[in-house]
Amino acid sequence: MNKNYPIYKTTFIDDMRSLVEEAAQNFKDDIAISYKENYWDTEVKKVSFIQWREDVRNLGTALISKGLREENIAIVGENSYGWCCSFFAVMAIGSVTVPVDKELPIEDIDGIISTTSCKAVIFGKSSEEKVKEIIANGGFKTVELFISIAPESKIEAKSLTSVAKMQEMGGKLYAEGDNSYYDYKIDVNKLASIVFTSGTTGKGKGVMLSQANIGLDMTLGMYNFDITRKTLHVLPPHHTFGSTVNFVGHLSQGCEVYISSGIKHVSDEIKEQQPTHLILVPAFLEVMNRKIWTIARKNKKEGLLKAMMKVSDCLRKVGIDVRRKLFASVLSSFGGKLELIICGGAKLDEEIIRTFDSLGITILNGYGITECAPLISANRNKYRKPGSVGTPILACRVKIDNPDENGEGEICVKGPNVMLGYYNNPEATAEVFDKDGFFHTGDYGKLDEEGWIYITGRKKNLIILSNGKNVYPEEIEADLQKVEGVCEVVVYAGESRVQKDKITIVAEIFPDADLLKDKGITNAQEYFETQVKALNEKMPPYKAVKRVKLRDTEFKKNTSRKITRFNIDKTID
Repeated sequence: MNKNYPIYKTTFIDDMRSLVEEAAQNFKDDIAISYKENYWDTEVKKVSFIQWREDVRNLGTALISKGLREENIAIVGENSYGWCCSFFAVMAIGSVTVPVDKELPIEDIDGIISTTSCKAVIFGKSSEEKVKEIIANGGFKTVELFISIAPESKIEAKSLTSVAKMQEMGGKLYAEGDNSYYDYKIDVNKLASIVFTSGTTGKGKGVMLSQANIGLDMTLGMYNFDITRKTLHVLPPHHTFGSTVNFVGHLSQGCEVYISSGIKHVSDEIKEQQPTHLILVPAFLEVMNRKIWTIARKNKKEGLLKAMMKVSDCLRKVGIDVRRKLFASVLSSFGGKLELIICGGAKLDEEIIRTFDSLGITILNGYGITECAPLISANRNKYRKPGSVGTPILACRVKIDNPDENGEGEICVKGPNVMLGYYNNPEATAEVFDKDGFFHTGDYGKLDEEGWIYITGRKKNLIILSNGKNVYPEEIEADLQKVEGVCEVVVYAGESRVQKDKITIVAEIFPDADLLKDKGITNAQEYFETQVKALNEKMPPYKAVKRVKLRDTEFKKNTSRKITRFNIDKTID
């Protein structure tokens, strides 16, 4: 609403051990984490903040007794309560977490764990077969202890235990006077987590974060948000958006975190668990948006819904807000209590934000990157600008490097949330920091006169034409995403086998087959070429899409639900 919009109350995070202790003191028997052992179970396990503190402390005490203080410890597995306890316990004893994407091939999992010289591996049930195979192949050379998050495991290892057994052992040691968990001063500026970026353009790098990076990113970031009482944790925990924002940020604020049983169950879980807010990436919101309009279209109420939204928006302008009642049937498909969605990780279509706002759900679009722990900026509950990813969090400085005539250039960041560097890669580290200590994100964008950030595109995706003009594919993709029938789209420079130096801008589309069928469109190629032609007429000639390519399957994505562009075959002849 104005520049003086107040910051919200938050909890200062000194380190991960203090976070767990203070949350237990502040929120006591309130629910910290809830989950089901299996999706089909009727019972929801509910863990209080006091119980969570005891479980983390007991696990940490046992890890110390096994000689794992100040060691690197890998965590590979599905989102779970055990994963959460392990993440906090490892850092609470001064050791280093190495969260590993469970979807990686076994050679990559072994490579990360071996490269970082992990002394222990904590693994989930979904990763058991991969761990078993790596052991059988002679991998995990540095690992001395395997800890299963599930109560039982079938792997054969020289030293195998479980999180539950470790917590039981640690509890007995603590009861007998072992105070090693507390008798240790945590250096918040030391390496605390090595996060390998999933990347969309190839092999990732190990981002080194300290407890100060993680804690201050959430301390300073949570000033921006008025979060509600309950969220549903959907995102992969090995990624900073999942671990830092969902676990560190929310548990420090006393929010209940319900841990999802997996992507395929999310829609049903939202209905059942009735979260009041969600943390999502754009891919999830795009699916939710399509679901709204697909249901409306099938019920022959698409026109009515649009008309009702217009009426509601007009009423709000004169201070009458009836969205929760007017759109109760739509909101019920999201549990009926959803008020807020915090979104980041990729570009989000502004039309989706407007749709949800008209229905009664506020979307706060933000910007982050793993190297910044991850939050850099965000829109706020009642202070937002269309098209912007918000203003920088407190103590975070942002500048635009080498801006063009439109003020667009590479976004650079400096602040307490910026990483220590890339693990064992001083050359790559030196490449991304300038002489003034600013981290170069690889994202292009601009700042307006009030310091709001606008993202243009990714440096690695940039198409540079022979005349020197720059084309940001994300801008064209955003326009194409608005075309009815486009489910997913990627714009890129097509590579001709014949004319190697010729650049052809290609739009590769995965169509929404059901929508096309409902609209009576039988020739999809002709339809999309007509739509693209109309779009080209509104753009400068050098940005025109010259080729439309349709595909039968979704684009391949990483576990953060970002399309992996390096997997796309860009040949056109």
